[in-house]
Amino acid sequence: MCGIVGLFLKNEALRPRLGDMLTDMLVTMTDRGPDSAGIAIYGDAADGLKMTVQSDDPGTAFAGLAEALSATVGKDVSVRVLDTHAVLTLPEAGEADARALLAGRGIRVMGSGHAMEIFKEVGLPRDVAARFGLRAMGGSHGIGHTRMATESAVTTLGAHPFSTGADQCLVHNGSLSNHNAVRRTLSYRGIHTETENDTEVAACYITARLADGASLGQALESALDDLDGFYTFVVGTRTGFGVVRDPIACKPAVMAETPEYVAFGSEYRALVGLPGIEAARVWEPEPATVYFWER
Repeated sequence: MCGIVGLFLKNEALRPRLGDMLTDMLVTMTDRGPDSAGIAIYGDAADGLKMTVQSDDPGTAFAGLAEALSATVGKDVSVRVLDTHAVLTLPEAGEADARALLAGRGIRVMGSGHAMEIFKEVGLPRDVAARFGLRAMGGSHGIGHTRMATESAVTTLGAHPFSTGADQCLVHNGSLSNHNAVRRTLSYRGIHTETENDTEVAACYITARLADGASLGQALESALDDLDGFYTFVVGTRTGFGVVRDPIACKPAVMAETPEYVAFGSEYRALVGLPGIEAARVWEPEPATVYFWER
């Protein structure tokens, strides 16, 4: 079933409240997906590369990590630990060496870029949000997901969002029928997935289209031609926020827009706590129609 939320702020004054508002939206969707949850926050751009990583044994894996990475890339590296995750800031030129060191320590990369931080874990949405302190996070936009696993195991890696490109991530409600065929096509391009989750395939597909020079809107339009099944996608990039539903649009979705923000929820009740919602333009996204906003 799953629940999706998204919030794109137009009013810069609301940036400090982004995490708080998204958390309320996410928790409201708990009964649509109680097994795991995740959220991607687009905050201030780092001076260098920002990388979010995860470990099942953070006490051991993150001990001395800053020093080890600094020695590897030749410059200072910052490490901000949040429960099982850590946000690293390092020189972009050191990314390949940093990834090799992280893999050697059994540390997984959840996502990377300049502005995006991504946090996901097994557990109830309220518990996941509390573990990472999501309410205190600010930013320009973000997306979140509560998962009810159907096609793959309940694991941290299987939780959404999936990030397969710099500052790009995707959440999904539904099921793809041709994801294995798309997975094979992507592998011919050297794009490989880590999980059995069909959502990761969709994220890789969007990343590939963006790498080909497509805009976010064009990438989502291509998905309507190439991805079969029933789905709602919400995609985040460093500058944008996009939504698309399959041509049947059997999965629930609602959007709201005011001069302050654009919001998405699998159900309207996810939006009722937003400021000024009573005066918002509220509508159900049309089937096979791409909606996107960029800065």
